Amino acid sequence: MGSRSLKLWGATVVVLSLLQAAVAFLVPKGSALTLSSEAIDVALHIAASLAFLYNARTSSGRVSIFWYLQAACWGTLTVTSSLWMYYGVVLHQEVPTVFVGDIYLFLAGVPMLAGLLLRPDRRSNHNARLSFLDLPLLVLWWLFLYFFFVTPWQYVVPNEARYGPTYNTLLLAQDLVSIGLLTLLWQDTFGKWKRFYLVLLGAEVMSAGAAYLANRAIDANAYYPGSWYDVLIDAAVAWFALSALLGNGLVPETRSEEHSDQKAGRWMTRVAMVAVLSIPALAAWSLLTGTAPPAVTKFRVLVALGMITIMGCLIFLKQHGLRQELAKTNHILHEASLTDPLTGCRNRRYFDSTIEADVSHVERCFADNRDETRRDLIFYFIDADHFKDVNDHYGHDAGDKVLVEMARRISSAIRLSDILVRWGGEEFLVISRYTDRTEADTLDNRLLSSIACRPFIAGDKDNLVNLTCSVGWAAFPWMTGKPDAFSHTEVLALADRALYEAKQAGRNCAVAARASGQMPGNLIVGKVPAARD
Repeated sequence: MGSRSLKLWGATVVVLSLLQAAVAFLVPKGSALTLSSEAIDVALHIAASLAFLYNARTSSGRVSIFWYLQAACWGTLTVTSSLWMYYGVVLHQEVPTVFVGDIYLFLAGVPMLAGLLLRPDRRSNHNARLSFLDLPLLVLWWLFLYFFFVTPWQYVVPNEARYGPTYNTLLLAQDLVSIGLLTLLWQDTFGKWKRFYLVLLGAEVMSAGAAYLANRAIDANAYYPGSWYDVLIDAAVAWFALSALLGNGLVPETRSEEHSDQKAGRWMTRVAMVAVLSIPALAAWSLLTGTAPPAVTKFRVLVALGMITIMGCLIFLKQHGLRQELAKTNHILHEASLTDPLTGCRNRRYFDSTIEADVSHVERCFADNRDETRRDLIFYFIDADHFKDVNDHYGHDAGDKVLVEMARRISSAIRLSDILVRWGGEEFLVISRYTDRTEADTLDNRLLSSIACRPFIAGDKDNLVNLTCSVGWAAFPWMTGKPDAFSHTEVLALADRALYEAKQAGRNCAVAARASGQMPGNLIVGKVPAARD
């Protein structure tokens, strides 16, 4: 539906409302007036429903859900309008004062309120689906209010004198809530959404006023189909339909962090909480006041107990979802605290939190004389050679990209059981687990080759940098005959010393620190040159 079609649709709605006014003032009271008036009323309700439904199908996310809820509201009102037409046109009867269709008219306001509480003007977040669990609570609450206040005088102890005023009061309260909420939304938005909420607010005020006057007329037996009350009601329906056309194409506002979408979900949660807490309070009021017949009091208490039970189940489901979300968030935060944000490698905090477990495993393997080819723990320090030149010539952003690529190449050279840690700056640590120190030269050769095998891209694709690295390593335990003689921190320091020796030896090579004698400071330094393709 393009701009031209929207204008044509809006013109049709205006013509229908004007036609209703003409019929009310020109056609005398009778079957012709009833038929024409009810037909126009149903047509306007259908037009409003289709306008909101079209918006839902041409939008996405929370905005789409908002439009679908408004379409549900007007679809329900269309059913009520059709029932009125059925009584007036087919049965040739006035709608009874205690009307079974009144509940549809009342419940039609629920999806409208739920859509507003979703705050479609705000952007969605990952918790949006949990906010939707509050919708059934609100629907049940409105059902409870109807069953608690209205149904007793409709079915339990039929009483037209109490049914009408009670129903009208509840309907008026619902309209006032809608008006108050729309006022808050209008004040809290800007731009197109502010204009849309203002138009919707005007339509709601007119609809509430027209409905109040019509209900008073029905109670006083002064209403008839096609009267000027219908002109006011249908003018309000046309206003709603035009507001839907005005809102076509709306998208969530861009807000600052302090106006984040998280506030949107709190609206519905707070209202749902108030709704749940009001049920036992109303049940207690019914029991303590004792103004209603015993049958009505008993019915109200049973309704309250039933609703509390159902709502309790829904709250349990929401709490279960919240616990899952919390566990997921905690896991994400825990992983973030153990991960280097630039390269995606593990950080030193991860090393500190896991190294004791790896050391204990190694010590048990030696104590139990397990497979010698899978019981060593080897620390490889890797440092990029002349990395400062990259930052000086191409900038720190280019240097960061080189580090990311360096981490990727190292990851591709080690095993899945090995751990890569960004130790600091351009220095990395590989913790090779479940391995054999006699095979350690194989890995340090792969590490040297992975870095020097091809140039790095520094910033632009035309900036190619030939980069090498130096590697220093040492195995834990330092002395295989006495696994617990020296700590892993001492062995780690020896690996770092071996890296220093590799730098002094000309870089682009690996140096191994091996035990000689009883003290960890006595080294046999072995140089492994870089493997070239």
